[in-house]
Amino acid sequence: MHVDVNGGRLWFDVDGPGLVPSGPDMHLRPTVVLVHGGPGSFDHSYFKPAFDELTAYAQVVYLDLRGHGRSEWGDAATWTFERCADDIRVFCDTVGIVDPIVLGHSMGGPCVLLYGARHPGHAAGLIVQSGFARWDAFRLVAAFRRVGGETLADLAARSFDGKPVTEEEDALVFAAFGPRIPDNEQLARAPRNSDLNTHGMRLITRLDILDQLARIKSRTLVHVGELDPVTPVGAAQEIIERLPPGIGRLEVLSDAGHFVWLDAPDRYWPVIIDFVTSCSRS
Repeated sequence: MHVDVNGGRLWFDVDGPGLVPSGPDMHLRPTVVLVHGGPGSFDHSYFKPAFDELTAYAQVVYLDLRGHGRSEWGDAATWTFERCADDIRVFCDTVGIVDPIVLGHSMGGPCVLLYGARHPGHAAGLIVQSGFARWDAFRLVAAFRRVGGETLADLAARSFDGKPVTEEEDALVFAAFGPRIPDNEQLARAPRNSDLNTHGMRLITRLDILDQLARIKSRTLVHVGELDPVTPVGAAQEIIERLPPGIGRLEVLSDAGHFVWLDAPDRYWPVIIDFVTSCSRS
């Protein structure tokens, strides 16, 4: 489905009912909006089918950010994290989602944090999954060095800095994201916006929104895999440190990488489900 948002056209999909029968009444369930990573190379599809797990407890909305997937691409040079953050607010208001719980994975993390900071209290809860609020190339390279030594660290440094790497080298870096990663079939489902990938990575390498986190009013779960070299535990810790007292919760999952739900689903889902159900304002 498509909807016009902020001068663009966004694609979304919905899984699970928002209202369920409860005796003589209809019970309103929480709505979880999923915001994917990127830039330009991913869309909502890598969340499927794993996030079907949530539909027993909440309505799940899969959203393709502007410039990604099946949403309108437009001019890549106009894409910003701030526009994506505002899109989330306008999208929810346009389709009638009240008190959303918004989960942002990887690059979706800063989008969701900015949404929370620019629209305080609009969300019932925020989940930053394997995300970051400040890009730290030295921290990232050190994490890849711990995972795979100096050669892998050098490849990661070149890849994330936009320097030429071969497909084989890029595949080696991606394979180090964690014990399990989306397979080639899953990755092939997302249309690739190369222009946005280049522009978006330039924005990512300059990103630092830590000073904006104090404006967030929604309860925030910051969740990270212990083995994640892309968004290491340190990136999660500094988010928690900058959130207002009492609203942040940090969860570090052992033996898991960047795609935590693939690595340890038995330990991942109870944490997410507990947060989602506890945030519900219905």
